Amino acid sequence: MAISKTKSSFYRRLYIAHLIDSGIATVPDILEYTGMPRRTAQDTIKSLADLDIVCIFKQTQGERNRSGRYKIEDWGAINKAWIADNIAEIKQVLDYP
Repeated sequence: MAISKTKSSFYRRLYIAHLIDSGIATVPDILEYTGMPRRTAQDTIKSLADLDIVCIFKQTQGERNRSGRYKIEDWGAINKAWIADNIAEIKQVLDYP
C-alpha cells in the first residue's frame, strides 16, 4: 500500500521526536537506530518546529563542535502518548525498525 508524502513526512517527524524523547537523541544515534540517511535525519529534526514541537540542542559542557544531544522541550498540540501507543504502526508505515 502506497502512502502519501504528506503522511510519511508527518509520521517521520513524529517518529524522530519520539526517538529523541526516548533518549536516541543525537544524529549518529538516530542514523544507527533507523538506517535513514544523515540529511533526512537532520532535515526532519529541523522541521519539527513546523508541527510546533520545540526541539533544542543541548551542548555538552566543555565540548566543542556541536557535541551534545537534542531534547524535546514542548510537544505543542501533539499527544506524545498517542505516538507511543501507535509506534508499531508508524514504524511499519515508514519501514523503520
